[in-house]
Amino acid sequence: MTTVTAREANQHFARILKQAEAGEEVVITRRGKPVVKLVAVGETEEEAAKKAREREEALEFFRKGIKGGPVKPWTREELYMERFKKLYEERFERPYPDDR
Repeated sequence: MTTVTAREANQHFARILKQAEAGEEVVITRRGKPVVKLVAVGETEEEAAKKAREREEALEFFRKGIKGGPVKPWTREELYMERFKKLYEERFERPYPDDR
């Protein structure tokens, strides 16, 4: 816990705010007496519920897996060729000639 005077809090508010955001309690005093405790706000119940729901949806998505069975990984050549074809079609505004 950090203790600062009202004057220090006024002059160095950004630094004190960062300390509080990091989880440190900051007590602000006036004439030597504590008047304010600055602490970070925790997440609301609504935010916590939303995160939990999104986490559960993501887990369920991964539990289901990909439909149609396992997917064959692409080779390096296939990946580069797909990218090359796309760049070719964007540059020349016509389909890539597949005459190989």
